[in-house]
This record gives sequence, C-alpha cells and structure tokens, in this order.
Amino acid sequence: MFDSLSAKFSSAFSALRSRGRIKSSDIDEIVDQIQNALIESDVALEVATSFGSTVKELSLAALEQVNKSTNPSQGIFEIVNTELTKVLGGQTRRIRMAKKGPTVIMLVGLQGAGKTSLAGKLALYLKSQGNTPLLVASDLQRPNAVNQLQQVGLDVGVPVFAPEPGNGVGDPVKVAQAGRKFAEEKIHNFVIVDTAGRLGVDAELMDQASRIRDAVKPDEILFVVDAMLGQDAVRTATSFLQGVGFDGVVLTKLDGDARGGAALSIVSLTERPIMFAATGEKPHEFDLFHPDRMASRILGLGDVATLAEQAKAAIDPELSKKFEEKFASGDDFTLVDFLSQLQAMKKMGSMTKMLGMLPGMNSGAMKKQLDNLDEGELVRTEAIIQSMTPKERADVKILNGTRRARIAKGSGRAVSEVNNLVDRFTAAQKAMRQLRNGGGLPGGMPNIPGMPAMPKYNKPLPPKKKSKSGNPAKRAAEER
Repeated sequence: MFDSLSAKFSSAFSALRSRGRIKSSDIDEIVDQIQNALIESDVALEVATSFGSTVKELSLAALEQVNKSTNPSQGIFEIVNTELTKVLGGQTRRIRMAKKGPTVIMLVGLQGAGKTSLAGKLALYLKSQGNTPLLVASDLQRPNAVNQLQQVGLDVGVPVFAPEPGNGVGDPVKVAQAGRKFAEEKIHNFVIVDTAGRLGVDAELMDQASRIRDAVKPDEILFVVDAMLGQDAVRTATSFLQGVGFDGVVLTKLDGDARGGAALSIVSLTERPIMFAATGEKPHEFDLFHPDRMASRILGLGDVATLAEQAKAAIDPELSKKFEEKFASGDDFTLVDFLSQLQAMKKMGSMTKMLGMLPGMNSGAMKKQLDNLDEGELVRTEAIIQSMTPKERADVKILNGTRRARIAKGSGRAVSEVNNLVDRFTAAQKAMRQLRNGGGLPGGMPNIPGMPAMPKYNKPLPPKKKSKSGNPAKRAAEER
C-alpha cells in the first residue's frame, strides 16, 4: 500500500535536491507533482488541492529561510511531512474507555470489508494488553456469519456470545443487548459487537445499525473499510457518518497493492481519525494507526519505531539478555542462537514487510530486492538447521562432507544449499567476532543466512594522476 505514491514523492524530491538553491518556480513544480501523485493514488480532488495549496503557501513563506540552510530541499521536505501527518489524522487516537465497564465497541461497514475477521484481530489486540474482551455475534443476516465469528474467537482465544444461529434467524438488537448484559455478569471489560453489512448502503442497513447503537450505547463506533476500495470508500464513509455516525475508522487489507489514497481522503472529509489498521491476514497483523509513522513511510523514511515495537513483542526478553551476555563474554554466536532468532523473526510476520520499514528500502535497488525476496528462504534455512544434531549446531567446523549430505537429505534440500548456509553463517560469525573486538565489519555487512543479499557497495577508485609525459607508452606505464 502507498508504494506508488511513495515512489512519486521520492522522484519529486530527488529532482528538487539536485537544484541547490530553490526558487518559487521550483515550489510550483513540486506542488504540481505532489497534487498529481495524490490524485493518481485515489485521493479526492478537493483533498489533494487543499494539501497542495497549504504546502505551497507554507513553502513560499519559508523560502528565504530555507535557502539559508545547507540543504534547502530538506526544509520543503519537512513541511510536506508535517502536512501529510495532519492529513492522516495528526495524533494517534486510542480507544476511549467507559467510565464504568464494560467498554462497548460497535463495528459497522459494508459486507466484504472484513468486519468479522477484524473483530477477532481487535479482540486479540485487546487481550494482549491484559484485557478480557467478549465478541458478540449480532450479524444474523449473512450466511454462516455467526459460525465464522465463533471460529475467529476460537483462533484468538476469545469467548463469543452467540445465542442465535443467524442465517436470517433472530433479532440482532436483542443479541447485542444480551451480549452487553452477559459481559457485565461475567466481568468482561470489553465488548466487541459485530454487526451485519450489505453489498451497498441502504435504508434497512442504516436502520438496523442505528437500533443496535441506541440499544447498547457504544463507547466507540468504528467504521471498518477495505483500504483497496478506492473512491467508493469515501462515499461509503460519508453515508455511514450521516446514517449511523462513527467515531473512528479501521482500515483493512492495508497490505494490498491498490493505490490507497482513500485512506487520506476519509480523514479529511469525515473529520474522523483512522484508529487501527490491519496489515495482513494473520490475527496479529493489526495495530494502532500512527499518522506520523505512515507519513514517514510514504515519504521513504521508513518506520523504525513500529519495527522496534514488533521486535520487542516477538523476542523473549530473557533470550535477548542471554544473547547480550554471550556477546559480551566473547562466546561465539552459534546456529543454536541463530535458530532462536529465526523463530522470533517468524513471529513478526513477513520479512518483506519488516525490511520495508527501514529507511530507503522502498526505492531504487533495495525496492527491487524486496520485490524479489523469497519469503521461503527462512523456512528452508530453519529446516536445514533443525536437521543438524545439537553438537553440529554448536560448532559448524565439524560439518564434513558426510554430515552435510545427511543434513541435506534430512531437510529435503540440496547439499549446495547446506554448504551455502554454512559459508554465509561462518562469514557472519567472523564479522560479529571482529565487531566485538572493535575492528568494524570486514568488507561491509555480510549476507546473513536466511536474509536477502544486500546491494554491494563499490568504493570509487581514486582519480588517476595526470601524466607529465606526452609519450603514450610512458603514460601507460605511469597509470600502471
């Protein structure tokens, strides 16, 4: 999501950086490029125009001061970053808690937006923070919606209140009311009410959602929208805002390949913040939406803060402490340690997504490498290491030809793949040893097993000395 928009912003600022001192005509040009990039990414025309006008006004006002700096383009970049953060909502918006529990969250949106799956992700998110959420199956219209929510609840380990079978049977308003009462009796501090959707906005949908709202008096009404819906997302959001009302937006399928500009438009046109975003199909691929971090990603600055949070959640603190102590003591990093780290990385999700959060990884050579990254390499690497004996994992030096052949057969991989893993791990082990001894990395960062190869850095050759001789033979000798 936003890859196309990010690429266009990157191209615009690359051109601006090459000009040194910035003129007002340069401001006009980059604003035009930004507006076109936003419109092509499905941002509403009025939002794109307003954004461009604000950036132009602020940039022209700051032009004299900007040109006094050593990097004038950076000043314009910071203005765009600030305004883009505002368009995305400005501040991170968290759930508003009820003064007296339970806190009731009602989900609304069209059929197909992913409300039921989203309900499970939200429940898991709340559960991971020490809460006791309850899912309420009030979508009694869509076939098997109740069964789906029950399965979702089972997958995330959260109870589901489902007194009616659904499939057109039962009163969704009464189910929602009974679900809230059940939560009060069983001391659940959060209630997530999954409601029915339609293929399109209609009076019946709005009436039912309004009656559920009035019956349970939710503390938060969240509008769930498919981020790949395009301009229809804005129209649907406006209809729900007028028909039922909502407090915040949840984006689903943010990992899709659509242009995604609707996400920027919804905030501006409804004046409601994006509160959460689902970035994948797995239950844990869901988190708070941080406008400043998303703006940073769109502008190619990465999202190191989110990456650090995910790493902290995935890596066992005791294991991390053990690695630190081992590194400080001078003990070698082994395949036992590496296997533990691989398994922690798998918990964090897609390697492509993780690396995409690093600055500069979504442009140029690095973007091409990310696109070609084989996610299965982690799995294959793990299979090879798990086919080794504990002794072999602790000391790769004992891996002779016979042992490597056995490991290859046990993991279902070729001997050449085992050899490649051992060679790359040995190089990484040597680099870490040298780094610990204060010598820096030998020849740059090594390619770690299971990780994508990094672009090679070619150090420029020193300029050739000018020959004082006019004789071609002597000049060639001097150059040698």
